[in-house]
Amino acid sequence: TEIELRDQYNASRNTVRDAIKWLITRGLVETRPGQGTFVVERINPFLTTLSDADTGGSGEVGVQLAQTVAARTFRATPPRLEIQEADGQVQHELELEPGATVVSRHQQRYIDDTPWSLQTSFYPFRLVEKGAVRLIQAGNIDEGTVEYLRKTLGTVQAGWRDTIMSRAPDYNETTFFRLPDDGRVAVIETMRTAYDQDKKPIRATLTVYPADRNRFVINVGEVPTMITEAESPAGSAATEPATAPENT
Repeated sequence: TEIELRDQYNASRNTVRDAIKWLITRGLVETRPGQGTFVVERINPFLTTLSDADTGGSGEVGVQLAQTVAARTFRATPPRLEIQEADGQVQHELELEPGATVVSRHQQRYIDDTPWSLQTSFYPFRLVEKGAVRLIQAGNIDEGTVEYLRKTLGTVQAGWRDTIMSRAPDYNETTFFRLPDDGRVAVIETMRTAYDQDKKPIRATLTVYPADRNRFVINVGEVPTMITEAESPAGSAATEPATAPENT
């Protein structure tokens, strides 16, 4: 508390408040009303390789963690399903007519029980009408939706486009990721739009990551295996790269 800090350092109230404000702006401490000032939890960063092949082979949980250090564990909540009218962004990405119906599948995802990301994938309802009925059924699609659509409909994912932006978190994101409520920690939002062999969009996946615990790698061409911070001379801890986020 401020009183304890004043007594410990024999400092004035204004000096203590200025010091706390200085530390807050640098993301080192946070204040909790009625409780005091606390050191911010330091999270070893999660490295995600956005450019890895999006095959869906890892199943619906969304990330292959075979490359992640053994000390870390991944889990995701079961998909929450909704059938809804496409909003402006999803309608645009999936090239749908106004009022078109989409299926959304939403998951909360954790590494080491630390909230890692929020992911929602949107599918045109025409895929369900063609026979991909598991999109509207509860539970994971273990082989991944990309593989499921290939086997069920003959729809092959030929490529995808990623759009990445940074913004302030909303209330739900602040609560889930346990971020400071003053907005000083941004979130990174990626929108991945996947296309079939006829260049028609088949999925729009919106993933939100908090910026305080995530780093991203994009590899182009033939490059050597990345050396993680854990392996570098500096010796600071980090995960090895996880593969691209998918497939709810």
